[in-house]
Amino acid sequence: MKAIQFHEAGGPEVLQYDEVPLPEIGPGEVLVQVYAAGVNPPDWYLREGLKVMPAEMRPALEFPLTPGTDMSGVVRAVASDVAEFSVGDEVFGMLRFPGFDGRTYAEYVAAPAADLARKPAGIDHVQAAGAPMAVLTAWQLLIDLGHDVASPFTGRVHQPVPIAPGMTVLVNGAAGGVGHFAVQLAKLKGARVVAVASGRHEQFLRKLGADEFIDYTRTRAADVVSGIDLVIDTVGGPDSSYFLTVLRRGGTMLPVFFAQYDPEETARLGISVSDIQVRSSGPQLAEIGRLFDEGKLQVGVDSTYPLSEAGNAHTRAAQGHIQGKIVLTVVS
Repeated sequence: MKAIQFHEAGGPEVLQYDEVPLPEIGPGEVLVQVYAAGVNPPDWYLREGLKVMPAEMRPALEFPLTPGTDMSGVVRAVASDVAEFSVGDEVFGMLRFPGFDGRTYAEYVAAPAADLARKPAGIDHVQAAGAPMAVLTAWQLLIDLGHDVASPFTGRVHQPVPIAPGMTVLVNGAAGGVGHFAVQLAKLKGARVVAVASGRHEQFLRKLGADEFIDYTRTRAADVVSGIDLVIDTVGGPDSSYFLTVLRRGGTMLPVFFAQYDPEETARLGISVSDIQVRSSGPQLAEIGRLFDEGKLQVGVDSTYPLSEAGNAHTRAAQGHIQGKIVLTVVS
């Protein structure tokens, strides 16, 4: 079968379209023919050698590596101890995360049954492959963590903030993978949603339910909004603390990517900061899948690339300003 591999860390050019053996399934696993694979930040972090992680947290890498955690496809074989799936079932999932052994940039993958759910009938394989990591991140931040494992970044177990009608939620980086799902989930819970993104994404986000849109290239959010109950910051980086100023006293900051906040400043402002490391969950995806089937959630797809052009997909990701998700197509 064909799969994407890289034999050394580096830029998108290290991704190779190789011939590799068909994976064997073990206990609790199914063999899935991959129809589409989602592209996520951990994929390029891995390709780059995990330089984004603190040195003491980096696992040892053994090359060659096949990136990818998200996929949608069809079950082709089932281990004897797996009762919930059968050959021919359409499934989607985020495999073996946190970790870097998902290997979904491939024509076939051995997948833990516990990480899978049946693909929603209302979306196609490309949309389904674009959903898992991004929607699970938003779900575990906002709705149901689903586990009691402390975040490795804070040492604390995250407690989702109950979202209720009358609350105002601001999503920074609202057009991206996690962001566009956070907008929809907050709106489903009855919140007033303020979306922050570049101007070209305004119509996309308003269709997803954003009540107010801020084009950060033209307007500073702190100049036009205040008293926000909850901020979901999907961007991170050195400017993260800026959004603390829009929160009300007693509000909450939920960073998605690595971000550091001065504990003295957050204490002075009366603001709570909490984060997660998203974890694979077939049962949560099954619950989320019902929302896709009911038309209550949508998957934005920025662009698609054939599996053989994974390097071009990573180049597109590096350009930023993504609207939804980038997806690799494997079966037409």
